[in-house]
Amino acid sequence: MVRKIFLLSSSKVHGYEFLKHAQEELTSFLKKNNVKTILFVPYAKLAHDKYTDTVSKALNPWGYKVEGIHVKENPSDAIRTAEAIFIGGGNTFLLLKTLYDLNLVEVIRGAVLNNGIPYIGSSAGTNVATLSIHTTNDMPIVFPPTFDALKLVSFNINPHYLETDASTQHMGETRDERLNEFLEYQKRPVLGLREGTALIISDDKATLVGDRKAKLFKPECDPVEFDPPCDLSFLLKEN
Repeated sequence: MVRKIFLLSSSKVHGYEFLKHAQEELTSFLKKNNVKTILFVPYAKLAHDKYTDTVSKALNPWGYKVEGIHVKENPSDAIRTAEAIFIGGGNTFLLLKTLYDLNLVEVIRGAVLNNGIPYIGSSAGTNVATLSIHTTNDMPIVFPPTFDALKLVSFNINPHYLETDASTQHMGETRDERLNEFLEYQKRPVLGLREGTALIISDDKATLVGDRKAKLFKPECDPVEFDPPCDLSFLLKEN
């Protein structure tokens, strides 16, 4: 299977400008795939022009042109002819609903998995790249027709993964408890991506990059931590 996928936990990391923390890995990914122009999908937020402008200001100095899909006459054709697709973060429910409303889910899946168009996702854009959006942290402000997502990979991801501070007095559910609850009903792996990390997929190879560990949750198993850089290709072969 041809896959060129770059999945960020977040576009914003403390102490860095927008996307700056991932500049080295992201530019390497884009250069390797001969990308000069990126089709940006701003549907996870309502202010599409403003969001696209933010991404343009971040990527233009690196030598990349950014075009917003929302100004294209035919979004499906824009996907099929894109040099690369970048779906940004925001609200995952809003994003997935809009993709279904515009009949873009199958179009994007085909473009990425069949035609080898590079895919970049961040936060919500990473959530929708997986099997489903069950492991998002977002509020369900709108209702997509299904939680089934793009299915570019055969597992789930929890972006912005954060463990509970041991000294906290908060008595609500922890992130780990919520993810383990998911595993009780949906028997598939979940990769907790901390801010500052990303998963780069090239065909059947998956590599964790960044400056923090990732945490893998699997049914009936204790969670396992992985230090970047490391090979997580086994996740692509499960299920």
